[in-house]
Amino acid sequence: MKLFFVLALFSSISALAQISYGGKSGPGKGTLSSTNERREKNATKARDAKNSKTARKTPSKDPNLAKYYINRKTSPRPNKIQPVKTKLPLKIPPGSRIALIGNLLLDAERRFGHLETLLHQHYPKHKLTIRNLAWPADEVDLMPRPDNFGDLDQHLHYFKSDLIIASYGYNESFGGKEGLPGFRKRLDQFLSHLKTQAYNGKTAAQIILLSPTASENIAAVNAGDRNNENLALYTQALAEGAKKHSIGFCNVFNGTKTKITASKLNQRTIDGHQNNIHGHHQFANIAFKALFEKDPTALNEDLRQLVVDKATQFHYRYRPLNTFYYTGGRNKSYGYLDFLPAMRNFDLMVANRDTAIHKTVATGKLVNPDDSNLPKLDDVLLSRGANKFLSPADELKAFKIDPRFEVNCFASEEDFPEMACPIQMRWDKHGRLWVSTSVTYPHVYPGQKPCDKIIILEDTNQDGKADKCTTWADDLHIPLSFVLDGNGGVFCSEEPHLTHLTDTDGDGKMDHREIVFTGFGCEDSHHALHDFTWTPGGDLLFRESIFHNSQTETAYGPIRAKNSSWFLYHPSTKKLTAFGAYPNTNPWGVTFDPYGNHVASHPVFASTFHATNPDYPSQHPGARGMQAYSGVCGQDFVSHDFWPKEMQGGFIKVRYKPTNRVEFHHWNEEPAHFSEKYQFDLIFSTNLSFIPVDFRFGPRGAAYVCDWYNPVKGHAQYSLRDPRRDRKAGRIWRIIPKKAKLDSAPKIATASITELLDHLKSPHYRTRYWAKRELRSKTSKEILSPLLAWTKKQKIPLHLLESLWLHQAFDQPNLELLEKLIRSE
Repeated sequence: MKLFFVLALFSSISALAQISYGGKSGPGKGTLSSTNERREKNATKARDAKNSKTARKTPSKDPNLAKYYINRKTSPRPNKIQPVKTKLPLKIPPGSRIALIGNLLLDAERRFGHLETLLHQHYPKHKLTIRNLAWPADEVDLMPRPDNFGDLDQHLHYFKSDLIIASYGYNESFGGKEGLPGFRKRLDQFLSHLKTQAYNGKTAAQIILLSPTASENIAAVNAGDRNNENLALYTQALAEGAKKHSIGFCNVFNGTKTKITASKLNQRTIDGHQNNIHGHHQFANIAFKALFEKDPTALNEDLRQLVVDKATQFHYRYRPLNTFYYTGGRNKSYGYLDFLPAMRNFDLMVANRDTAIHKTVATGKLVNPDDSNLPKLDDVLLSRGANKFLSPADELKAFKIDPRFEVNCFASEEDFPEMACPIQMRWDKHGRLWVSTSVTYPHVYPGQKPCDKIIILEDTNQDGKADKCTTWADDLHIPLSFVLDGNGGVFCSEEPHLTHLTDTDGDGKMDHREIVFTGFGCEDSHHALHDFTWTPGGDLLFRESIFHNSQTETAYGPIRAKNSSWFLYHPSTKKLTAFGAYPNTNPWGVTFDPYGNHVASHPVFASTFHATNPDYPSQHPGARGMQAYSGVCGQDFVSHDFWPKEMQGGFIKVRYKPTNRVEFHHWNEEPAHFSEKYQFDLIFSTNLSFIPVDFRFGPRGAAYVCDWYNPVKGHAQYSLRDPRRDRKAGRIWRIIPKKAKLDSAPKIATASITELLDHLKSPHYRTRYWAKRELRSKTSKEILSPLLAWTKKQKIPLHLLESLWLHQAFDQPNLELLEKLIRSE
């Protein structure tokens, strides 16, 4: 079985053995080809206003804001002091400041709020102040953070912590029995340091150490059987360490394991490890009883919602987006004014919610936060020019279009205001175009609530222009990418989360969000998780880009990545894999050729190499000798025969900088890799507010370009708060050859299984993609018998390969088919 999956995965994703990146000028060439050089010279006719200076004066910087800048280089650290003993049952003095640290167990508390709510209810007059500093996949001596981000000591000191509640041991437990001696030593060093720091400036903090919760068995994930033996060993090691250092210890492992055994029908986790809301409530009750040796009172739901709101606002302050521009290497130009006034206001908003929590718990009546004390955010630097804003009609006039093609506006903000700031497009089984939009990008500032959307566009009369728009989701957080799952749901990027969105009541609106994984990097909000697509073998593929530190917890152990990575997620087994780690900037665009070669655009360090996965945090070196084009943002292969003959088998891609265009390239197989060669532009815009960010062929073979139309083009080049960033415009352009008779759209939604299987013989990648997505929505019982019968009739190796990929998607090895394909030419 292992042989099957290794070889089948090799077939479906050559990225695990060889990644072929778009954006290369050819093997061994250090400069662009002469054709590309001429093209870049022509691009200078469209001048980008970001290269021009404005006459605006630089705003002054209030020196009092500097105290809100928490960073590793300059922020204060605590002094050493004699430790204090922590005894149970716990007694918390009035006015105590409580910090939560550790891994996902307590990180999830900021989303659920059960434990903090119980603490406030237990001490209704104590005016407790609680901050969540936990981080998914943290270990006692492994806490990756953004560049120059303040470390744990500095944040505990800034908060003036009196009591620390810490959760560790889950991620360390994957070291197994062999790792126990090392874990005991690491824990001893961690506790020795933690207990001797005067974080509040006066005394050492009391410390409570929590064990991990137990894992549980769920469908296709035997996490309990696999993990609990080691978790029990590490729980014992934590108990011994707590006793040695005279700190409190709460064993929540035994209690949650009992709950699992007693209620198999009441699943406590989403994947065998991560608590759902019911599991977290159970954990909080068990932890409370261990802390105070009494049962908790009934939870006040209004109070819990206040606690979650407060934790959310603090999260925006503690772990903001764009930390590379806050503490990191790009904070020089705009960091002070972009972030420090916001940090001041977030601190005020969090304090306002503390006050509301104290009044609510003391009176028993809900008191809403009052943010009337927030000062206006300081002005920001506007040193660069902005490009000209044009209407959709005038933008079309600014296009230089290859005379063989015609272009029309499929949808714009003039038709549908919901089209503001589109990012990604996906087609569903009904032939409708789903689009993610983000007016929140690039950052969340005090008083703002993420309100980004996924909308559905329909061309009901097939005239080449959308005439219906439906909002499917409207409370998203910068959905850089998404993918439809075949069952009516959506996997979505909502940094720092990978979420799964569903419409549970069938009313056409998303009403349920599940965080599949959390802890992905947020150092640059347009480098976060993107390029969501299904591999030929049925895994969810996505990636992130440079600057990022990601670490997330899974039922199989922690997954970490540094400075960019690819990820594979297998939905049925809930397994996540990181691979292909090497420095790449902000690449967008991924597709597959008919043989399953993983073709990914990449703007700077383009290369082809064997992408074995080095041990974290090591990376492959950046590529040399294969220069790339800048700003590649998406591509698709040409296969519909009404497109020009010379384009067949090549691909169209879009670029957003330094010039904005839609290009056609030939795709060439070299002895050891693939290369591309630029041929011509379908569209070149003289208006650089045209920002093409995605490209797709539609069901009938027309090409569609997603246009993030904006006079401000740049993330690092402008202030994140630049008021000239447009929040209303967005266009989708449709391209077809002149006088073309489009193909009929493939029947997907109403097709039988046999009809869907026959679609796998289509010459069109997108047709095969949509058919496989629909087939994967069936059960194994429904699919396997028809699949075997269909496979027996196939003679062409590519069709047999499609069958192999479908077997892989259903976790059904077919060694006979694999061997047949290996022997084929």
